[in-house]
Amino acid sequence: MRQTRQSVLLLALFAAVPTLVAFPGCTKPVEAPTASRITIVQGHQQTGAIGTMLPTSVILRVLATDGAPIAKIPVSFNVLAGGGTVDPGTVNSDANGEVKVKWTMGNQGTVQAIAAAAPGVDPVTLSATAITPSEMVVAQGNNQTAKVGTALPVQLVIRVTGGNNVPIPGQTVAISITGGGGSITPQSSVTNALGEVTVRWTLGLQPGPQSASITAGSLGPLTVNATGS
Repeated sequence: MRQTRQSVLLLALFAAVPTLVAFPGCTKPVEAPTASRITIVQGHQQTGAIGTMLPTSVILRVLATDGAPIAKIPVSFNVLAGGGTVDPGTVNSDANGEVKVKWTMGNQGTVQAIAAAAPGVDPVTLSATAITPSEMVVAQGNNQTAKVGTALPVQLVIRVTGGNNVPIPGQTVAISITGGGGSITPQSSVTNALGEVTVRWTLGLQPGPQSASITAGSLGPLTVNATGS
């Protein structure tokens, strides 16, 4: 009987002051933070040569509902316009809530765009402008003179550029003989990081004027000249 009365008193005490009692091993569940939005840190609205990697990496930050950065959130990237690639295509946010990727533009026009998305979060869009080839020039080697049947002393260097004189790498340049015989090596080449190709011109056996024609995509033809002696 006495034991029963003590039990009743203890239960009444716990009911009166529940905040003073903590049972070992019992903790209040903590709700995990969830992603709320993605912000752009850097890499938006860049400009570069078409088909090339943009100079600045894309960095995004994932924020929780309380505005704090949140880690371990997968962010996936999708190309919306222009072609190209994003590397890596999916990456988890780090301790600062950030993801960092490289964006290589495609060859499908000047307007380039990608979207970044995370589970339960509205996607964000980033854009870039691709500069397309607009000019081709003979950087060196035009109007030389050499003995017939020999290579010109200075190799031909052809440069392809876009707006603001931006070099266009990856552009195919083709050169063909149009007068005097001879040969071009190589006849077709792809521009390097400086937007240039270098070729050797061996004159034909015909003395006097000799010529070659150069094209690069929609550019050209551009004529280069030499004289065989």
